Amino acid sequence: MEYWMVMTAEKDSKELGINGGLLKRPTSAPDAMQGANAFVCTVDVDDFDTVAARIEAAGGRVAMPKFAIPHMAWQGYFLDTEGNTFGIHQPDENAQE
Repeated sequence: MEYWMVMTAEKDSKELGINGGLLKRPTSAPDAMQGANAFVCTVDVDDFDTVAARIEAAGGRVAMPKFAIPHMAWQGYFLDTEGNTFGIHQPDENAQE
């Protein structure tokens, strides 16, 4: 089985981390409009619009357009080129629709 370790803190660090791994999806991705059937990774970004444009330029597609989490952040979801859902999150206390 192909499996890749993911570590968010150095080995033997006292710092808390979210550690785990990634493996290939064992079945086909869900059809459009079915929603996620697995963990959805969301990544903090400095500039939502710039990163969204880069995702689409690389072949990603919008799954759920940018929306405000009022007074907290901008959020949105995308599908990668293999149909996996992931999110980007730009902290912004001024975020509002």
